Amino acid sequence: MDYAINGLPLHILLVHAVVVFVPITALCTALAVLWPAARRRLGLLTPILGLFSLIVVYIAQLAGEWLLLRVGQTPAIAHHAALGLGLLPWAWALAAAAIAPWLWHRFSIGTALAARIGTTGTKVATALAVLAVLFVCGAAVVEVVLIGDAGSRAVWEGVFSPTPVAR
Repeated sequence: MDYAINGLPLHILLVHAVVVFVPITALCTALAVLWPAARRRLGLLTPILGLFSLIVVYIAQLAGEWLLLRVGQTPAIAHHAALGLGLLPWAWALAAAAIAPWLWHRFSIGTALAARIGTTGTKVATALAVLAVLFVCGAAVVEVVLIGDAGSRAVWEGVFSPTPVAR
């Protein structure tokens, strides 16, 4: 498959969607877990964002692999590519973290769990789930930042001078 649009590599365009949607998904997921009013207002948007982020990350990774075969391999590009491979598992985890709270509250799983294991067990399970979701949200955002930094350095280091060049 050709991952180019109008002569430009699709990876470069998709990266912008990843950089925007993964943090937004993480923020909405964290809000949905921690703030009931936000969860009610966000509704189905959070799980949709989770799935969209997963799809965008997957396509960006495919387009990046396509681009890697067409550019010269440097240590910086290899580092960026290696980091990029690590984002897809976090995107899966983020999608699950975005969907799980919606399902939890939509189908009153917490109430059913409390009836089975008691209120104390439910509180412990809920606290562990909240910590896990917040960890996934934070880790996904950190991963995007690290990958983006490595990609920017691979492209711009040695090319861009922050001080004006004397003419």
